[in-house]
Amino acid sequence: MLTIKQITENTDAVVRGLEKKHFKNAKETIEQVLALNNKRKSTQVVLDTNLAEVNTTSKAIGALMKEGKKDEAEAAKARVASLKETNKTLQADMDQAAHDLQQLLYTIPNVPYEEVPEGNGAEDNLVVKMGGMETPLPKDALPHWELAKKYDIIDFDLGVKITGAGFPVYKGKGARLQRALINFFLDEARASGYTEVMPPTVVNAASGYGTGQLPDKEGQMYHCEVDDLYLIPTAEVPVTNIYRDVILDEKDLPIKNCAYTECFRREAGSYGKDVRGLNRLHEFSKVELVRIDKPEHSRQSHQEMLDHVEGLLQKLELPYRILRLCGGDISFTAAICYDFEVYSEAQKRWLEVSSVSNFDTYQANRLKCRYRTADKKTELCHTLNGSALALPRIVAALLENNQTPEGIRIPKALVPYCGFDMID
Repeated sequence: MLTIKQITENTDAVVRGLEKKHFKNAKETIEQVLALNNKRKSTQVVLDTNLAEVNTTSKAIGALMKEGKKDEAEAAKARVASLKETNKTLQADMDQAAHDLQQLLYTIPNVPYEEVPEGNGAEDNLVVKMGGMETPLPKDALPHWELAKKYDIIDFDLGVKITGAGFPVYKGKGARLQRALINFFLDEARASGYTEVMPPTVVNAASGYGTGQLPDKEGQMYHCEVDDLYLIPTAEVPVTNIYRDVILDEKDLPIKNCAYTECFRREAGSYGKDVRGLNRLHEFSKVELVRIDKPEHSRQSHQEMLDHVEGLLQKLELPYRILRLCGGDISFTAAICYDFEVYSEAQKRWLEVSSVSNFDTYQANRLKCRYRTADKKTELCHTLNGSALALPRIVAALLENNQTPEGIRIPKALVPYCGFDMID
C-alpha cells in the first residue's frame, strides 16, 4: 500500500497517478486519508501530553502527602483519575482513526510510474517490441481444442465430469508436454540465478493482504471458509510472503526466487470464445519469478526479468510481442507492468502468457519487508514478479503453431525434456 510519507509529501502527484489508473474519487479519497492521519496524529499529541501529566502528577502525590498537603494530594489524585478516563477515550479514538486509515489505504491502488501510458483498457496498451517468425500452417489448420481431441492429449469433457469447466485433464504426450515445460522453465530460471522454492498452494488471509490480492481480488480467489484459507492465484503470493515481517541485509539483495505451482482463479463472469479450450482456466500450472530488491536497482532487475521471459519465448520458437500496459489496464498493485503475448496462428489472435511487474514499495509496505543499509538505516524493499511462464496458452500456441500434416512438431529446446519430437 502507499506510505503516508508518499501521500503527504507528494499529494498532487499521487492523485494524478491514481487518476491515470482510473481510480474513482482519487482526490476525495486522498483527502480522507490525510484527514484520518491528521486526526490520529493530533490525538496522539494530546494523549502524549496527558500521559506526561499523569506521570508527573502521580510522582508529586507522594511528596504532597509527606508534606502534609492532603487536600492538594487529593486534588492531584482526582486530576490523575480524570486524565486516565480522558486518555481511555483518546486511545480509543486514536486506535479507531489508525484502523480506519489502514482499511482505507488497503483500497487504494499503487501509483503508476511516469512512463506508464495513458489509456482506458487493453486497446490502449503500447506495443514496445515484436519477435519470432510467422508460422506457415496447413490450409485446414485446427485450434488447439480440436488438436487435443484429435491426438487424445487433453480431455476437456473428462475435466468437466471430474470437477467442472476450466479443469482439463492432460493425457499421454499432453501430460508429458506439461511436465517438460515446467522442468524447462525451472531449469532456465535456475541457470539465471534464481533459487527454486516449493511453497504451499494454500495461504492465509495475511498473505493475501501482504501482496494485495485482498481485499481487491477476493471474489476471484477460491476461499476455504471453514479454515479461512485461500487457494493461490499465483506463486507470487506465498513466495513474496516468505519475506513478510523480515529485515534483510543490503548485501543479500537482490533476492531471486522461482517456483512452480498450480494456480487457481475463479474467473467469475468469463465466457465466450476467449475462454474456450486452454484460453482461460480455473486451475493451471505456472512457473513464477519473484525478486526482492533495493530501490536503486529494481529497474535493472525488472529489465533482467523481461529479458529472461523474452529468451524463453525465443527458445520456444513462438511469435511474440511485448506490451507496456496503460493506466487503465495495469493491475491494482503494479507501478509498471509489461505483458508478453504469443500469437496463435490457428485462432488468429494474441494470447497473454506473462505479466512482469515492478511494485515499487507498495507490496513491501504491506508486508513490512525491509532491508538494513550499510549505515544501519532501515528502508522498504522493492518487490517484482513475473510469469516465466504460464503454461495453458503456451501449450495452446505450441500445438496450433507447430501443427503439420504429420503431427505436431516439438521445439528443439523441449525435445530433451519431452523425450519425443512429434505428437502424432
